[in-house]
Amino acid sequence: MHRLLLRVIDAILLLWIVTTLTFALLHLAPGDPATLLIAPTATAAEAEQLRVSLGLDAPLPVQYARWMRDVLHGDLGMSLSRSMPVRAVIAEALPVSLFLGGVSLLASFALGTLLGLVQALRASPRVDGWLSTLSLTAFAAPSFWLALALVALVTSGVAQLGLPDWFRLPAFGMQSPGATDAVSWSDRLRHAILPLLVLAIPGAAGVSRYARQAVRDASVAPHVSSAFARGLSRLRVEWRHVLRNALTPLIVLFGLTLPGVIAGSVFVEQVFAWPGLGRTMLVAIAARDYPVVLGLTLVYAVAVVSANLLADLMLWLADPRRRA
Repeated sequence: MHRLLLRVIDAILLLWIVTTLTFALLHLAPGDPATLLIAPTATAAEAEQLRVSLGLDAPLPVQYARWMRDVLHGDLGMSLSRSMPVRAVIAEALPVSLFLGGVSLLASFALGTLLGLVQALRASPRVDGWLSTLSLTAFAAPSFWLALALVALVTSGVAQLGLPDWFRLPAFGMQSPGATDAVSWSDRLRHAILPLLVLAIPGAAGVSRYARQAVRDASVAPHVSSAFARGLSRLRVEWRHVLRNALTPLIVLFGLTLPGVIAGSVFVEQVFAWPGLGRTMLVAIAARDYPVVLGLTLVYAVAVVSANLLADLMLWLADPRRRA
């Protein structure tokens, strides 16, 4: 309990540092959001009046104190460019990122762990080498390049390669224009295939390499040899003595990648025009929409800190040595 309390205090301090630095860097960067919100023909007096109404005329410490006071009361402010509460902007985009990030994360760990187990326990050295090469290539591929390559493949590439028409997938947006309610879910699933592939393929490749090494390290432990010497079957030894000991590093990896559920699809959302948190962040940065950028930064920071705390709890539950 004492250690958990210290971790919570550290998490709160980290959140304060991240948000404070983001606030300072945003406001010290060149440019003025008022110039992007006012008409080009506006006078200097009108521009100054807009800055006063937005609270941008106050000294930086005063602006920071006002923002921190509002955050502590659960108010993230109003979006400068969209004239709506920041909480509403985040609530509108959050389900999109949760869907893309959640499904891709589960698929990455399911496929990556299975591939790593096959490489470590079943594959021959030659097959293991080929799978390692493919996984390393997929892991190193930039997400934006992979996205554009898949878009080219499912559009013009389908006809050039002579593939069936059902390979032709929609490349942009969440739904086809004019789609009816009767086909909306199937249409959205077809639109989601490419973004999910772009997120899941590199993720599964990275998890497979991690799982392969974790299983190999666990399989050479002395207690595994003792289990074989006692006459236990190979399947039982692999399940009870190898896989369970390999869970600890995989849980750590899961905790480290969990924030990617909402923060790992920035470029994918931009390429495929999905209105999630990542695309909202890029638009807000371009518009110098301070409240939205700060609100999203706070969401990302809370996700990272919470994921680390969750990973600690999962390790405590999975490893009896930590409870001791």
